[in-house]
Amino acid sequence: MEALVEVVAVPDRPRTSRWRALAAHGSVVGTAGLWPVSPLGLDFRQPRRLAAEPGAAELRLYVKPGWRRRGVGSRLLTAVREHTTEPRLIVDVASGSPGEAFCLRHGFRHTGSRRHELLTYCDVHQAWLGELVDAEHPGYRLTHWTGDLADAPGVDELLRGPGRPGNAVLTAAETDGDLAAYAVAVVDAPAAPRAHQYGPAVLAGHRGRPLGRWVTAALIQRIREVHPHVAEIEAAGADDDPHLLATRRHLGFRLLRRTRRYELALP
Repeated sequence: MEALVEVVAVPDRPRTSRWRALAAHGSVVGTAGLWPVSPLGLDFRQPRRLAAEPGAAELRLYVKPGWRRRGVGSRLLTAVREHTTEPRLIVDVASGSPGEAFCLRHGFRHTGSRRHELLTYCDVHQAWLGELVDAEHPGYRLTHWTGDLADAPGVDELLRGPGRPGNAVLTAAETDGDLAAYAVAVVDAPAAPRAHQYGPAVLAGHRGRPLGRWVTAALIQRIREVHPHVAEIEAAGADDDPHLLATRRHLGFRLLRRTRRYELALP
């Protein structure tokens, strides 16, 4: 049955790669894609140039139920491994799902659990949100940047450059010109109703203040101004980060799903 499937590359945007598994009659029976793990590097607690972890790519692989356990997923993974230059692949799958079984069969190792949460704008009290954003934080000021993260440098470099139309929104707190905290959101497609948030991150020396909540509230407000079609924001984070969970719960995020993270080291 495997011989009846052809895996082909799909032209895509910069910094993403995609493949399709096509059956003999031309229908798509599986897909695979690689995305940056986060738009500004793996370690969201500090600017990208200071991150110590090696690079990685997020793998999203799907095979239609009727075609599973017939080698389609394995062929897609082979295509990914042959073309990626990243040293690691990272994937989030639901516990006990076919995706988790696939990871275990192909040598992925479990590295943690993640919590995905959703905020819908219809549930946000705009006046209350505005009060959070306008609250004074002595010594700190909010800055914003919008643009395309295809060739994103570190967060601080982005904030020093001019903003422009694009799929990303960055909100940061600065003090005396130094980056203190930030949060980022990315809209995957021009008309997509959902944005994906990364962070907030508060740098060492600035923790213990509600800066994470401040930049996140400002980001929520800013996304709607720049991308008025966006109706909801999805955010993911470690399931054992109480500060992050408390910040999102305070702002109205609700649990969407839980996933398990697996990683595969590549030669």
